[in-house]
Amino acid sequence: MLNSNANSIYEMMGGEQGIRQLVESFYPKVLNEPLLAPLFPEDIRPVVDKQFLFLSQFFGGPSLYSDLYGHPMMRARHMPFPITTERANAWLACMKNALAELKIDVNLQAAILERLKGTAYHFVNS
Repeated sequence: MLNSNANSIYEMMGGEQGIRQLVESFYPKVLNEPLLAPLFPEDIRPVVDKQFLFLSQFFGGPSLYSDLYGHPMMRARHMPFPITTERANAWLACMKNALAELKIDVNLQAAILERLKGTAYHFVNS
């Protein structure tokens, strides 16, 4: 799933379809992770949908999240949840497993994880 002619991670992932596949692969892993599952609501669908919107924008695609919800302000939106370094690591591990499951090019996987790492650790508040 690597398009070497693409300019953004969004495009290299295959656009909307690739981001949707990633999110759909990612959240079952989150819900099976004991450190993360308690942070999420029973009905995970709205979270999945918002993550799709956010990652589309975050990876260089259309500004879907901002168009619906305004500026992401992700750190502020995550402040109500106790996010530790261990939870950030668990979140990144779930993402790494989702990327591997989708058989995304290893170089693209590394670029995606590097881009997400700063954000994951920026959310640590406990």
